[in-house]
Amino acid sequence: MGEAAGEIQLHISGLQGQEAVGDHGKIADRAEKGGACPAAAPQPPPPVWKRLRRWALVIANIVFLLGGQGVATLLGRIYYDQGGKSLWMQTVVQSCGAPLTIPLLLYFRRKTSPAVSTRRPPLAKVAAIYAGLGVLLAGDNLMYSYGLLYLPLSTYSIIGATQVSFNAVFSYFLNKENFRALVLNSVVLLTFSAALVGVSSGSDETSSDVPKGKFPAGFALTLSASALFALILSLTQLTFEGVLRSDAIDTVLELQFWSNTAAACVSVAGLFASGEWSTLAGEMDGYRKGRAAYAMTLAWTAVSWQLCTMGMMGLVATVSSLFTNVISTVGMPLSPVVAVIFLGDRMDGVKLLAMLIGVWGLLSYVYQHYLDDRAKARKIAENSDEHPVG
Repeated sequence: MGEAAGEIQLHISGLQGQEAVGDHGKIADRAEKGGACPAAAPQPPPPVWKRLRRWALVIANIVFLLGGQGVATLLGRIYYDQGGKSLWMQTVVQSCGAPLTIPLLLYFRRKTSPAVSTRRPPLAKVAAIYAGLGVLLAGDNLMYSYGLLYLPLSTYSIIGATQVSFNAVFSYFLNKENFRALVLNSVVLLTFSAALVGVSSGSDETSSDVPKGKFPAGFALTLSASALFALILSLTQLTFEGVLRSDAIDTVLELQFWSNTAAACVSVAGLFASGEWSTLAGEMDGYRKGRAAYAMTLAWTAVSWQLCTMGMMGLVATVSSLFTNVISTVGMPLSPVVAVIFLGDRMDGVKLLAMLIGVWGLLSYVYQHYLDDRAKARKIAENSDEHPVG
């Protein structure tokens, strides 16, 4: 995965990276013709303004991801508390905002130079991959909808943080990511954190409108959804590396648009097949805050999920999917606090301990990647000393 992150960063670096590729091509031509092949000079560090622009982009994507995820999850819980009952409608709004990505997709596709575009794989193969990811995404969204209905928001957030553990496992097998000691420590801690919540009989006490006796089902579905989401991220990275062979931002947005569109189609089909569509009018009339609030809650939930997805894909493009998954769970310590303040969730001792253990696991994961990045930077610096410019 570290190699994938490097490739993504090189691609987004722009014209400077393209010139470097051109120079390597010329060197290879000389070698084929029997000429001398000079040592490749390392690229000088990018100008300060380029580094600042990249960090500004990373920070903006982090804000989109955390802000969109937090607002969408809170609105989803409010939807249920105010009288909403349609699981499939909650599933639909998680992906139906896909058209919001069209302006960005057209903008970045127009800026992409034809000279740097790669040969596209067969259309049928790409369509099958997008459709498959969309089906998985729809199933994942449905399980999350069940989890959010059956669990208090604080409990839901703590269990959802286990996606980092699942992502570490899937990345090891699918993306050849090293399974280091701190990553293993993170997996154990996050698993233990979720287990504490699972065995706690008081974890489902809240003033929210949570169905009684549904805690085991909510726990199992949320845990399954976390595992499936981690698998989707690993498969997405595998798609970029092995099939599309491109990590350009327009390719990332294209995958986001078509996979979310497929997920929305599956969700709408489920809405009609389940018969829940016939209850929506009555649900809107019975919504405690009124019909306008019902429509606005669903609309802003859809917008928030798309902002979250844009931030997630943006981080995949500028950093890596592993980093994206870690950032998406950074909000885990904040969600229980928000739920206690605004939704009246109970923060008992077991849940507080589980949250602290989860934070410890996340910090272990982040610190391991910090060490990996430092080692990579040190290696680049050593190579630069061996091959000075000029």
